[in-house]
Amino acid sequence: MAVTDFTNQAPKQPEPQEPQPPGGTRGSARDRLVPPMPAGALWGWLGPLLVAAFGAILRFTNLGHPRAVMFDETYYAKDASALLTFGAEHNVVKDADKILMGGGTEIWQKCAPAEIDKCASYVVHPPLGKWMIGVGEQIFGMTPFGWRFAGAVVGVLSILILARVARRMTRSTMLGCLAGLLLALDGLHFVLSRTALLDIFLMFWVLAGFACLVVDRDWVRDRLVTWYETSPLSDLGPGLGLRPWRIAAGLCLGAACAVKWSGVFFLVAFAVMSLLWDAGARRAIGLRKPYAGVFGKDLTGALGAMALLPAFTYIASWAGWFASAGGWGRNWAQATSQGPGFFVFDSLRSWLSYHFQVLGFHTGLATPHNYESDPWTWPLLLRPVAFFYESPKGACGADSCSQAVLGVGTPVIWYGGLAALVAMVAWYVATRDWRAGAVLLAYAAGWLPWFYWAIADNRTMFLFYAIPMVPFMILAIVLAAGLIIGPASAPQGRRIVGAAVVGAFALLALVNFWWLYPVLTAEIVPYAEWSSRMLFKKGWI
Repeated sequence: MAVTDFTNQAPKQPEPQEPQPPGGTRGSARDRLVPPMPAGALWGWLGPLLVAAFGAILRFTNLGHPRAVMFDETYYAKDASALLTFGAEHNVVKDADKILMGGGTEIWQKCAPAEIDKCASYVVHPPLGKWMIGVGEQIFGMTPFGWRFAGAVVGVLSILILARVARRMTRSTMLGCLAGLLLALDGLHFVLSRTALLDIFLMFWVLAGFACLVVDRDWVRDRLVTWYETSPLSDLGPGLGLRPWRIAAGLCLGAACAVKWSGVFFLVAFAVMSLLWDAGARRAIGLRKPYAGVFGKDLTGALGAMALLPAFTYIASWAGWFASAGGWGRNWAQATSQGPGFFVFDSLRSWLSYHFQVLGFHTGLATPHNYESDPWTWPLLLRPVAFFYESPKGACGADSCSQAVLGVGTPVIWYGGLAALVAMVAWYVATRDWRAGAVLLAYAAGWLPWFYWAIADNRTMFLFYAIPMVPFMILAIVLAAGLIIGPASAPQGRRIVGAAVVGAFALLALVNFWWLYPVLTAEIVPYAEWSSRMLFKKGWI
């Protein structure tokens, strides 16, 4: 049923005009504001699912290899197990990594019940990503496969989500599948999907939140067109009621913040973007006061979905810490020494104090590291991170052998993405197309804040911090591919040439990924073969 606002009624105005994709035609308001999805709903799901299955084969094959604790797995795999065991992070004994690699699980420091807080481990990231890692450990045990399982799952799901959201944004199943394929073939996404680090979970929740908002955009426009077709036009337009997809976006973006605090940059950017989309929809339908309509009709719901709900989600992720006596800074004995009211007050005070300690850590983290890199170098892949490297003797038929897991993007995709982002800037300036604007905003939210920390605090940073940007870089490539192929009304010869160019790019990405594959998966290869894959010798070695 349409939602009608009977205040300030005005006669209907001519149907709104809005720029269309190249080759589009101006039809009804519904066709222009909510372009129909491509025909063939079956392939709209089957195509992305097949691409995700391809990504799953790549990610789950030999997932437990190498049988080692790689890079920061030494923190997060143990923290995840501690959450399962104690409800909060817990200190480990010396040589815990060796114990795990030997098949043991007794890695926790022992504390008397009266001194349990002395075994609490000080950690600087929220718990949700570690709880997710813990799901795999609960199912498959405290093994490399177990602590990498959840990352592989969300890596595959992110391929599916990206394929579906790209299909919705372009109204093309082929371009949607291309987006999923490129994400499946990106080396950094591939490595992080096979490593128990937090960043893959951050990327997943950010992408899921963005996808929900894209669906919400279509949902809003459909509701507004229904109102436009059945109700007298007014200055402000209707209220839109409960918006389930924006609520889902708030949950996802709150979860992103509960993995890493950098999720808040996306939360703020996407909240503003969603309100701007609302204003654009109201203006496109012909309302005289679209921004007043947003503030009067949409803002309250937006604050609930994109502020209060994410905050609740973030706090809920700390449930184990609140319920545990052994959390860092928990002060359980003091909190339980008086009545329930004091327990709640002291628990919140301890929690906030802990957060101020973590904030001080992040703003003061400037410890030199061999693999650190500044954010302006990330799009060029100048300094990737070696998650694992060994030189096994006599294992490859050569005098010197290498075995490596290099956290690096697929250069064809990243350099193609950089060109596509430049094209998106030009396209947005020329057309104000919402898709180009959304991609640029999301990429900027994942990249530009790190410039401040690099300049102001000289903070230690790594290339893999860029992983939340990667889906939006690929969306830029896909949008550029759509422009290269051209609209349905373009001459057939031009579309054939455009499709050939896009297909050649996808093939190059596949070949480039295949070439890097041995140094992404710890295959044992002669040192010369490993060295030949180091694109920038100074930065990659």
